[in-house]
Amino acid sequence: MQYRRPKKNIDGILLLDKPLGFSSNQALQKVKHLFQAAKAGHTGTLDPLATGLLPICLGEATKFAQYVTDADKTYIATVKFGATTTTGDAEGELLNQFPVTFDIQTLKNTCQTFLGEVTQIPPMYSALKFEGKALYEYARAGVEIERKARQVTITKISVDNFSNEIATISVSCSKGTYIRTLAEDIGNALGCGAHLIGLRRTETAGFQILKSITLENLIEQHTQNISLQTLLHPVDAAIANFPAVHLDKTATLQLSQGQSVKASSNFPIGEVRAYDEEHQFLGLCQCENGKISPKRLVRTSKN
Repeated sequence: MQYRRPKKNIDGILLLDKPLGFSSNQALQKVKHLFQAAKAGHTGTLDPLATGLLPICLGEATKFAQYVTDADKTYIATVKFGATTTTGDAEGELLNQFPVTFDIQTLKNTCQTFLGEVTQIPPMYSALKFEGKALYEYARAGVEIERKARQVTITKISVDNFSNEIATISVSCSKGTYIRTLAEDIGNALGCGAHLIGLRRTETAGFQILKSITLENLIEQHTQNISLQTLLHPVDAAIANFPAVHLDKTATLQLSQGQSVKASSNFPIGEVRAYDEEHQFLGLCQCENGKISPKRLVRTSKN
């Protein structure tokens, strides 16, 4: 009979630097196994071709994973101009080749035209679902599915380097932006085509790649029996952009029982992070009409 390690109730957020060649789910399952975590979820898919910041929520942090998923993101994209592929990236087959005649200033000027709201058609080679199946499954079978255009927002775009038909471009954008599609659109605007040959996510929801850990280092610490829990960011870091309020003992008890409590006159209106008198995080609440109501409460050491 095969021995199964017991699962643990571990709460927090791990900032993983996802390696090349791993799907987001493969990285998630590896982290979940190393922590022996009973519950875990990632916060926004990165293709196997992409590397970089993949916050993984463990335990109670999964209740707030969607807030990280929905946040703006920053990428460093490596784009090859003068060639298009079937997938929009280096994994696809070569379609067409064109001469590259523009200079870096022309590239910078062209990129600036993509600032603000832009319309994108999701690529066929994507994880977007249609009738329960990912679009890339249809694409591999040679089936083209009509996709609806969507509005996304590019808040910042800059050309960091351009040499030998390859550019490094930094992009900050809203959730749902396809950087492959953006690279192709920039190439089309320049009249020579383009495809993505590298992608690295560096920031999301206020988290930065500099504070992440590689899977290799994570495995090494586990092998050396070094506690992995010291690497975790607190559960409330997922919603750090919301204002905080503190409740007294009576209000804390009532809130923990799912009741609405009276709000202080100086409490902000809208979603707030709630804490008890000892600064222990209670959860996300809604403050309106003079009351605070629970939205997503967390398990604490007191309940």
